[in-house]
Amino acid sequence: MRKITNPILRGFNPDPSFLRVEDDYYIATSTFEWFPGVQIHHSKDLVNWRLLTHALTRKSQVNMEGNINSGGVWAPCLTYSEGTFYLIYTDVKSRKGAYKDTHNYLVTAQDIMGPWSEPIYLNSSGFDPSLFHDDDGKKWLVNMLWDGRKGKNSFAGIVIQEYSIEEKKLIGPVKNIFKGTDLKLTEGPHLYKRNGYYYLMTAEGGTEYKHAVTMARSKSLFGPFEVDPINPILTSANHPELALQKAGHGSLVQTHTDEWYLAHLCGRPLKDNYCNLGRETAIQRCYWTEDGWLRIFGGGNTPSLHVEAPKIDPHPFDPISIKDDFQSDSLQLDWSTLRIPTDPSWISLTERKGFLRLKGMESLSSTHKQSLVARRQQSFNCEVEAAIEFNPENFQQMAGLVVYYDTNDYVYLRISNDEEIGKCLNIIQTKNGQYDELLEKDIPLQEGKTCKLKAVIERENLQFYYTYSQNDDKWNKIGSVIDICHLSDEYGDYIRFTGTFIGLCVQDLSGSKKHADIEYFIYKEFLEEESEIGTNSDQVFRFS
Repeated sequence: MRKITNPILRGFNPDPSFLRVEDDYYIATSTFEWFPGVQIHHSKDLVNWRLLTHALTRKSQVNMEGNINSGGVWAPCLTYSEGTFYLIYTDVKSRKGAYKDTHNYLVTAQDIMGPWSEPIYLNSSGFDPSLFHDDDGKKWLVNMLWDGRKGKNSFAGIVIQEYSIEEKKLIGPVKNIFKGTDLKLTEGPHLYKRNGYYYLMTAEGGTEYKHAVTMARSKSLFGPFEVDPINPILTSANHPELALQKAGHGSLVQTHTDEWYLAHLCGRPLKDNYCNLGRETAIQRCYWTEDGWLRIFGGGNTPSLHVEAPKIDPHPFDPISIKDDFQSDSLQLDWSTLRIPTDPSWISLTERKGFLRLKGMESLSSTHKQSLVARRQQSFNCEVEAAIEFNPENFQQMAGLVVYYDTNDYVYLRISNDEEIGKCLNIIQTKNGQYDELLEKDIPLQEGKTCKLKAVIERENLQFYYTYSQNDDKWNKIGSVIDICHLSDEYGDYIRFTGTFIGLCVQDLSGSKKHADIEYFIYKEFLEEESEIGTNSDQVFRFS
């Protein structure tokens, strides 16, 4: 019996929207402030998955310059009807305090690979919008309603309104169809229709360790909705022994073999319940009871690491190379940029063939124009390496290898120039916005030589190394082992929603756009033993 091994989308891939079109399966996930927006993964068997494309590839579709940390693209909903793909998403501009500026948009495409249309603005009344295609051809938008007034429930329920294809806008009255259950914090709505019932699936309990998937049903699209008697139908709450925590925000698919699966987000904690990889996506096998309620196979309502695969022939994909030597004229799919799209003014793969050229812009504190490209950390244990040619002229010019969560939390192995010692290396760490340099003195580097930088991550521990191109086998350890639990959703005084990225960046605070040339980048994973996955271990690692 073949098994699905969870999580299927490792690393920062939350809020899955699950879709089948004939015998192709797609999952769209949130990307927040990272560009391009909305990752779309593809599978033919629910076991093997690949990153296929991104939907939001132009600034005209989502302009995130200046967006707050953990703002940007929230909870996409990917659907299909009569030859057209529909993608609904939120661009979050503010989220702290009484009010949230959450603008909801629709783009469409005739092919999953695009091109995706220019956005149609829908509303800003709340977030987590979802589009439902009814049997009669009508289309309905549902989203959670935000109420910032004093003394009110800010998660004010799930509202519905008709969407007109012809007029390209929402029409008719807005109706509040569901106020939620006792779990509260009702969000993430999806509508399904089966055997004469409208089923409303919601996410409740908040996105942390009490997260859950709940279900209600009604004979009418507008309610009243009968709540599932065993709610929640899926949760990890009160089960700290489970490897998959935070289970919630579900999305349902019926396979072409007439089997049912639920995609949901989850988190795998390290020590002290820090989830450095962010929120990931897992799949559970489901079935319908005789009285018409959805249940998880195996009994109970908790997520499993291993799930029976559907009766579909295996369909693996070719492995992806661990080394990017920048021979293409465009970035590989795994790369993301921060808030802004790639532009020849700051990034080029053609000015020096075989190199990635990054031109320095703003600091790592900026929410506007950072010259930064990075990829998701997708394994607890991994190693990254890059060869960087950079000849800074002053201390305001920096380049190097960054392990990044957001503008408040990162660790940066940076090359710069000191007026006394010249070209040099140091480690910058920012925790909850507090800046520090971890070496007492900068390490002098040889002028004019390519420097190789390496980061080795073993669970919550990070160790940096450096060497020169002619000394491949003589890596020099730099600094002590760094605890990187601050690169997680749970760290700090306000909940966050992304995960750890590892990549390359250049800053030039003098404004002259000093560039760095990167010869290659290697990302290598060391997959965990099952016994280690998601455990709160105090295991000590030795870096060689």
